[in-house]
Amino acid sequence: MEAAISSHHAVALSVPSESLEAQVWPAHSGFELKLVQSPAAEPATLELVDVRPREGSETATRVVNVIIAFVGLVAITPLMVVVALLVRLTSRGPVLYSQTRVGVDRRYKRTDTDDRRRNDQGGKPFEMYKFRSMVVDSEADGRAVWAQPQDPRVTPVGRMLRKTRLDELPQLYNVIRGDMNIVGPRPERPTIFAELRQEIPQYHMRQRVRPGITGWAQVNQAYDACLDDVRQKVSYDLEYIQRRSIREDLRIMTMTIPVMLFRHGGW
Repeated sequence: MEAAISSHHAVALSVPSESLEAQVWPAHSGFELKLVQSPAAEPATLELVDVRPREGSETATRVVNVIIAFVGLVAITPLMVVVALLVRLTSRGPVLYSQTRVGVDRRYKRTDTDDRRRNDQGGKPFEMYKFRSMVVDSEADGRAVWAQPQDPRVTPVGRMLRKTRLDELPQLYNVIRGDMNIVGPRPERPTIFAELRQEIPQYHMRQRVRPGITGWAQVNQAYDACLDDVRQKVSYDLEYIQRRSIREDLRIMTMTIPVMLFRHGGW
């Protein structure tokens, strides 16, 4: 059986369509492929199925996230003070670093298709906060660049923060503000987001839930170093949004603890 990817992101299978029945299989990559019957003279096709978040109470999820974020901020304030001092005393520049990231996109719920938004950034932009882990002006030309292993822009303290994910702690404030959840797909910068949704057909679907500080992709895979890494993380993100629940979020939060303590996946 041979398969080829078409320009419409469907997989054409060289199988007589009259011998097949329409089915839907859950794909390993977190989305579904649907077997579509074609006229007898043409092969059947596997088409990408639209992925939507699992139904649940947004209010309950929001309340749980705010409570955990608030309690977390209070509990780790001494740790955040220590981290802030380390950043301040070991390299020139501000303690906190902010970046514009692409947030949740609710438009998939709309029934009309008349979207007159002139600048479609893929979701609601917001300012995300982190402890600074790189030298000042690490992107002096203004172009967004992926971090790499042994990246010379990362400070010695910043390397430790990135390995333990402690640089992400200020995002608890983003959770309280409503920009993020504790668990969800990691938000990306607008310029990189625009490139990725051109390269990965399913990429925009991950914006259908609030982005998170941690997520199913983060506990399963290290930082992105190439486009294939992003593709794999998108598959984890789509798998998550199809089964997300408060219980699932608590499970992923618990799984994040050893990632931080034993420095799995960070560099």
